[in-house]
Amino acid sequence: MTSTTEPGFGLYVHWPFCLSKCPYCDFNSHVRAKIDAEAWSKALRRELQSMSARLDQRSPLNSVFFGGGTPSLMPGFIVAGILEEAERIFGFAPDIEITLEANPTSVEAQRFQDYRAAGVNRVSLGVQSLDDEELRRLGRLHTSDEALKAVALAQSIFPRASIDLIYARPNQTPERWQSELAQALAQGCTHYSLYQLTFEDGTPYFEAMKRGAIKPLDDERSAELYEATQRQMEAAGLPAYEISNHARPGQESRHNLIYWRYGDYLGIGPGAHGRVAIDGQRMATATIRSPEGWLAAVNKNGNALSQAETVANEDAGKECLLMGLRLREGLSRGRVESLLGRPLSTHHALDAGLIETEGDRLRATPRGRLVLNAVIKELLR
Repeated sequence: MTSTTEPGFGLYVHWPFCLSKCPYCDFNSHVRAKIDAEAWSKALRRELQSMSARLDQRSPLNSVFFGGGTPSLMPGFIVAGILEEAERIFGFAPDIEITLEANPTSVEAQRFQDYRAAGVNRVSLGVQSLDDEELRRLGRLHTSDEALKAVALAQSIFPRASIDLIYARPNQTPERWQSELAQALAQGCTHYSLYQLTFEDGTPYFEAMKRGAIKPLDDERSAELYEATQRQMEAAGLPAYEISNHARPGQESRHNLIYWRYGDYLGIGPGAHGRVAIDGQRMATATIRSPEGWLAAVNKNGNALSQAETVANEDAGKECLLMGLRLREGLSRGRVESLLGRPLSTHHALDAGLIETEGDRLRATPRGRLVLNAVIKELLR
C-alpha cells in the first residue's frame, strides 16, 4: 500500500449519467434517455491521451477511480477500454486499486462480471440507507432488500467492497442510526463511508430547507451522532482513518488517500477536477460540466479543459493542510510549512487539545476533528 511519505498517483474518470437525480446531490450528474456508448468510450480515451501528454508525471498509476453520476450504468467495454489505455500510457503499480461506484438500482450480475474482467478490483456501493422510508425521502430508487442483495453480489465478485451511508438526517435519533449501522456492519464489508447529510445550495433539499419544509438536525445532535458513530465503528474494528471513512487496517481507499495526502491525480470526463504537474508547476484542472458540451469539446480539441491554473505555493500549502488534517495519520508539518513559506501557528491549538504533534507529524485530535475549520483558521493565523 502507498506509504504516508509517497501519496501516489491516481486517475479519476467521471461518468455523469444517473437514472434519476437525488434531491440532496450537488455532484455533476445528469439524466439522459439515451447515450451513444461508442462515442463516449472513444471520447474518454481521447481525453486521457490528450491530457496525459501534457503531464510531467509518467510514473505508474497507483489508483483508478470511476465516479459519477452512476458509473455502474457504463457498459463494461467502456471501462475495459479506459483501463487498457491507462495501462498503456502510464503502467499500473503491482498493487493498483481500481474502484467503481455503483448504485443498487443498476446492479446486474453480468455487468459486474464485465467490470471484474476489465480489472476493477473494488466497488463502492451507494446504499445511503437501510430504511425504506428514508430511502424514499432521499430520492433513491432501490429498497433496503435490494441494497443488501447488491452488497452480497459485489462481495462475491470483487476482492473489496465498500458501503456508503448518509446519516444525521432530519429527525434521526441515535438509536435508529445505531441500529441501521449495525445492520450495515453485519454485512462484513472492510470499508464504510459514513457521511452526514448536508444541504448544498442549488439542490431541492436546500430549497426545501429555505422554505421550512425540511429542518436539518442542529449542531449538537449532529455532533452526538458523529461521536456515537465513531464509538460503534471503533468497537467493530473499523476506526476512522479519515473524518467520514472507516476501514479495517490495510483496507483504506487508496485513491482517496491520494487526495488527502495531497498527491497528483488526473481527472477526465465532464466536470472532473485534477491536481497535476505540468512544466514543473502544480496545476488545478477542471473540465466542462455539461455532458454534451464536454463531448463536443473533446471531439474538436482532444480535451474539454475549462480550467488549467497554476496553484501558488501558499495555496498549495493551505490545500495540503486542509486535506491532511482530515486524516487520523495527519500530515508532514515540514511539507506544509515549506509550501506556505512560513511556520504554522500551533501554540493555541496545542494548548486547547485540538491538535497533537509527533516528530514532523501534525494531526488533529478527535476533539479537533469536530471543529476542523476553526483549527485550520487558527493554524494559518
